[in-house]
Amino acid sequence: MAKNLVIVESPAKAKTIEKFLGKDFKVESSFGHIADLPSKELGVDVEGDFKPKYEVSKDKKSVVKKLKDLSKSAETVWLASDEDREGEAIAWHLAETLKLDKAKTKRIVFHEITKTAIKKAIENPRGIDYHLVDAQQARRVLDRIVGYELSPVLWRKVKGGLSAGRVQSVSVRLIVEREREIQAFTPEASFRIDAVFSTEEGRSFKAKLSKSFATKEEAYKFLESNIAAEFKVVNLEKKPVKKSPAPPFTTSTLQQEASRKLYFSVSKTMTMAQRLYEAGLITYMRTDSVNLSDEARQGAQQEIVNAYGDNYSNPRNYKGKAKGAQEAHEAIRPTDFSRHSVNVDRDQARLYELIWKRAIASQMSEAQLERTNVKIGASTHSEQFTANGEIIKFDGFLKVYLEGTDDEDTEQEGMLPALALNDILENNGITATERFTRAPYRYTEASLVKQLEELGIGRPSTYAPTISTIQNRGYVEKGTIEGVEREYTQLTLADNGVKEKMLTEKVGSDKGKLVPTDIGMIVTDFLVNHFETILDYNFTAKVEESFDDIAEGKEDWTKMMKTFYKDFHPNVEDVQENAERESGERILGTDPKTGRQVSVRLGRFGPMAQIGTVEEDEKPQFASLSPEQHLDTITFEEVMDLFKLPKSLGEYEGETVEVNNGRFGPYVKFGKQYISLPKGVDPLDVEMDDAILLIKEKQKADAPIYTYNDLPVTKGKGRFGPFIKWNNMFINVNKKYDWDNLSDNDIVELIEDKIQKEKDKLIHNWEEEGIRVEKARWGRHNIIKGKQKVELAKTVNVVDMTVEQAKAILEEQAPKKKTTAKRKTAKKK
Repeated sequence: MAKNLVIVESPAKAKTIEKFLGKDFKVESSFGHIADLPSKELGVDVEGDFKPKYEVSKDKKSVVKKLKDLSKSAETVWLASDEDREGEAIAWHLAETLKLDKAKTKRIVFHEITKTAIKKAIENPRGIDYHLVDAQQARRVLDRIVGYELSPVLWRKVKGGLSAGRVQSVSVRLIVEREREIQAFTPEASFRIDAVFSTEEGRSFKAKLSKSFATKEEAYKFLESNIAAEFKVVNLEKKPVKKSPAPPFTTSTLQQEASRKLYFSVSKTMTMAQRLYEAGLITYMRTDSVNLSDEARQGAQQEIVNAYGDNYSNPRNYKGKAKGAQEAHEAIRPTDFSRHSVNVDRDQARLYELIWKRAIASQMSEAQLERTNVKIGASTHSEQFTANGEIIKFDGFLKVYLEGTDDEDTEQEGMLPALALNDILENNGITATERFTRAPYRYTEASLVKQLEELGIGRPSTYAPTISTIQNRGYVEKGTIEGVEREYTQLTLADNGVKEKMLTEKVGSDKGKLVPTDIGMIVTDFLVNHFETILDYNFTAKVEESFDDIAEGKEDWTKMMKTFYKDFHPNVEDVQENAERESGERILGTDPKTGRQVSVRLGRFGPMAQIGTVEEDEKPQFASLSPEQHLDTITFEEVMDLFKLPKSLGEYEGETVEVNNGRFGPYVKFGKQYISLPKGVDPLDVEMDDAILLIKEKQKADAPIYTYNDLPVTKGKGRFGPFIKWNNMFINVNKKYDWDNLSDNDIVELIEDKIQKEKDKLIHNWEEEGIRVEKARWGRHNIIKGKQKVELAKTVNVVDMTVEQAKAILEEQAPKKKTTAKRKTAKKK
């Protein structure tokens, strides 16, 4: 038995560390937290000192038992969880739950998994930092109270199954308020003047007028004033400028830049970074710090000199702006600067390269530029055109890296030809283009992270789960609209005359942007109206500052909780008792046929339109809104069109054909078949001929393309791409195959590969009991019986599992049958 037991959070981290330690060390994983608040109760003593009630979950009991047994026989137990509040709390839970002897327990921390760092950590152990533990407890307890008390209010006052969260709800509020700004925005038009001039040598360049014209008539008049004008350089300024590199990555800047340059979601960035860290390739990826260690700066300097030369090296340190930076005290960087790229999964390799470039550039020389500003005058009027350009005299850090931007209007300055004062220029064309002021941009994941950080809401470790949560809960979704066409006017001065033409541009694209759903807007309005403090940006930021003060030992966490709860809880009780239900109802007008009220609101199955009210004798009429329609913006005319559906088109092949709107969009119903309409097609415009065409296409798509083992094979396209279907089995067709021209051999290969994968996935199959155990994603396993499926933790040993054990787990996890309480009727006196 090993003398030393090292406990870390993840198996991947354990595997890497094990390589650096000798035979006297055994490294085991706790698989994250081993204890947490209970799932089915508040688990916090709100009447007393807010003491949390931690418990070991069922799927962690075997892990705890194993670690307990190993710790008893070890001479020293090393708690090696991450160097942040979460990691400190894990170490504390391990010490408490395993009942570790303080005399033989040591806490070690490191911000990179390298041999040097691990050795240094073991030489410099410390105790558990209880201030960090308290800060994590404060966050966990406060967030549990907010979620646990607000969610039931939403169930009663808005809709069942909803939930609220301290940081999540504020994040949704940001997105909702931005959407309202966009809805309220009225674009204003003006005419921008652009010109192209050329030198006597024939080198052309672009210039623009620094002012715009409010009307087409003014723009037209200005263009006419340039007819027969002579143009020359009236002012020329050249000045040297320096451009400095950005600091190395923090968690939030990595998330932003990976979104801009690699198009990664925030959660994907953190998953990839976690794997790079656990493999010992980068430093700890949850950090507010932009600092680099002396050792790191020396390593970067050596690599810069070797790869690019002495003149490219400029070692420097950065000071962070983040208040209360509480994570590992170094920026995200490679553990070895001489390793420019790594041989790992493609996405991990791309993220590594981004981290390497940013960190190495931060230690490189400034770029030396020469910026030129030119003013061009005309002989016929006093307005001046301007042109700007820059020349790179020494590229410095730009040889490696340039930071991205979220500004969609940014124009890069180009190079200008050699110019001198009083140079005569030729006019190659002047245009006046109608431009419209733009509504504020919807948030991307990257720009939302930036805004949250600027407001001091949340911390690096919270951004990824927050953004995932608000999407999973259906409060926010990624936009799918590519934009709409808009006409604009362009006037051009050419051949001593002004010509006018109409052009089109696409505006209003929300593809990939964060768009609030109807339920997201309704919940936000309700929470802002009734829980203004919780949804207040300054309050949320102040809570984070309190967590930071607790982490530094400046504030007592239980006092903070008591101060918060004494105002929060009475507010919850008051709203629960007295607030009106919120459905986002908008009254749009009166039905001209019946004179009844027309409105839209949130219904049980989503946004809906309604003619009439429940108070009337006659039942109201209902219609679902389409996925593209929203309660806030739908018009009276669009609502009245919804009540023209379902529209009966007639009969085809003995079956009734009708067109209608559903929760997932408009469709044609043919007998028992539902056929989605193509994107952008209005169901009211669909006639019988259109429907028959769609039915025939569907029949053709559903027709067998092959027979395998006497069973038909069909093909289709679903949410996850093209597939073939055989024997009730859906088989994805990847890009290796020509989807439109699948050969018989392709089909057989796809089916046989799938059959083999299903066999490989099967661990146990107790046919008589109807129970099987299969491999699932992320190294887990599922026990399946009929429609019941139970996912097992990674730690469960399924190879040696018996049918009796499987039955016991299924029985334990089976949904409990609801018992209906008999209503008590009052006896007549």
